[in-house]
Amino acid sequence: MRAIAQRAGVSASNAYYYFGSKEELIQEFYSRNHAEHMAACRELLAVETDLAARLGGAVRALVGVLAPYHAFAATLYKYAAEPTSPLSPFSPQSSRARKAAIALYREVAEGSTARMDPELRQRLPELLWLYSLGIIVYWVHDMSPDCARTYRLIDATVPIATRLIAASRLPVLRATLRDVATLIDDLSA
Repeated sequence: MRAIAQRAGVSASNAYYYFGSKEELIQEFYSRNHAEHMAACRELLAVETDLAARLGGAVRALVGVLAPYHAFAATLYKYAAEPTSPLSPFSPQSSRARKAAIALYREVAEGSTARMDPELRQRLPELLWLYSLGIIVYWVHDMSPDCARTYRLIDATVPIATRLIAASRLPVLRATLRDVATLIDDLSA
């Protein structure tokens, strides 16, 4: 906190006045990044109705918003990956940021013209958020110039995901989707 306060040009006690801990500061970092992510998606989500374009654009925008922090990402990831850490995306302390991100992916899905199984439509925002977390984990480790491999991963996996979503209407996949939903519920409990 002293180093952060020094960089911000304030005293350490002043920094602690606004943030009681480093964890509170990181939670604010999560909130600000989400606000930037929302702003970066706004135009696309206002005009695009194709699910693949909406999802790809939203995840690309997330990586773009996080790009300035790539050098810092591995350090943060060490703490966020710890299951008991308040910085974990699954922790109670991160619930505000998690719910906001899931709401964005709800907007991605609901604003699309994609047809899908109604049960999947209800679960899709959380699944898309989990997908975006997987992309971010890959991005943290991506040392290619300008994280080009991460963008290639997004471009390659979004069409696969949207084809699976479209196939969710097929009766043969409904039981499998219910199994996946049950598994997620069991793991989340």
